[in-house]
Amino acid sequence: MKWIILGGVVGILSGTASAIFLKSLDAVTEVRLNHAWLLYLLPLGGALVSYLYMRYGKNSGKGNNLILEQIQQGNETIPLRMAPLVLFGTLVTHLFGGSAGREGTAVQMGGSLAEAFGRLIRINSLDRQILLMCGISGGFGSIFGTPLAGTLFGLEVIAIGLISHKALLPCFTASFVGDIVATRLWNVHHIHYQVDVFPALSMIVLLKVILASVLFGLASIAFSELTHYLKRAFTRLVKNPMLKSALGGFIIIALVYIAGTRNYLGLGIPLIQDSFQTDVAPFAFLWKLIFTSFTLGTGFQGGEVTPLFAIGATLGNSLAGFLHLYAPFLASLGFIAVFCGATNTPIACFLMGIELFGSGGAVYMFIACLVSYLFSGHSGIYTSQQIGISKSEWVRIPEGTTLGTVKQLRQAGKKRL
Repeated sequence: MKWIILGGVVGILSGTASAIFLKSLDAVTEVRLNHAWLLYLLPLGGALVSYLYMRYGKNSGKGNNLILEQIQQGNETIPLRMAPLVLFGTLVTHLFGGSAGREGTAVQMGGSLAEAFGRLIRINSLDRQILLMCGISGGFGSIFGTPLAGTLFGLEVIAIGLISHKALLPCFTASFVGDIVATRLWNVHHIHYQVDVFPALSMIVLLKVILASVLFGLASIAFSELTHYLKRAFTRLVKNPMLKSALGGFIIIALVYIAGTRNYLGLGIPLIQDSFQTDVAPFAFLWKLIFTSFTLGTGFQGGEVTPLFAIGATLGNSLAGFLHLYAPFLASLGFIAVFCGATNTPIACFLMGIELFGSGGAVYMFIACLVSYLFSGHSGIYTSQQIGISKSEWVRIPEGTTLGTVKQLRQAGKKRL
């Protein structure tokens, strides 16, 4: 009863915050589409958001990683100001044309609101960890309309290979209530994609799905590694965060002219829809990957997940002709598998596939998530994600190692060599 109540409160807070964010996001996206000249203000918008984070953000700039660290028995406070800052920052990014997502915003809002609620009722340290996991689940489930995936995402994302069943009921309550609040109370409508035909189970189709899933996993590595590299490189080259984001804005404008289209700006939902309805450009997935990596790598606010959906769906669509498979079917697998490889959350992604596309292709979805998860290695978009259990018995990783620490160990090993 305790956790049904606490998880429910977090769900109400997260669902309400997600509803406000989604309605605001639709509004600013419509404004951007109707006023093409706003793209040229992207450098100014990025500099403004970076200034606000410098002036008022404190440790909010860590984003999702801050929440993961506190669940892993960190001793920092998650400031309530994180919620309005990331909300405003993400809306500015989308208003002026940055390529970013929405999951990061929802998770950060959910986590900061859960932290504030925990301080209000003076919760103990162990319960605080569970409450923060509820914030992740509530934010994720309500932003995508996938309460089951939201539940498992809050459990899986903390540590690779480990799930805390103690938080199962609280996270489900927060995710379920958050989704109900957003959709029923605030009348938010989520986009669901239609896959009419799933191929019959056969060895040749399984082999093709496995091959495609290996590529999905490699695509997730490319996105994660490029984004982290750009963050490090731009931070090293441009010390002032405002100038760094302004430079990033000019780079995005240049990329628009190089690509010859604005299709890769924003969330990428039109790209996803096209992947299920028609053929997309063969390298659309690569363009979206580059646009998003430069947007996030130069300090703009926003999530990674919806662009990952777009990267995966367009890659699946592009592979369909080569593998002689139904394009919407392969797009649906890419949709969840690239996301899975980048977040190391195979069960959550599998459940998301069922919630969005139905259970007709459940076996294929599970295989796609499993293969992508394995082939993505110890890489991912969250550097503070712990490695609870190594993905391979041939790779020994010390207890408490995070994805960010793995990169440091690799770099140290290369220097010694």
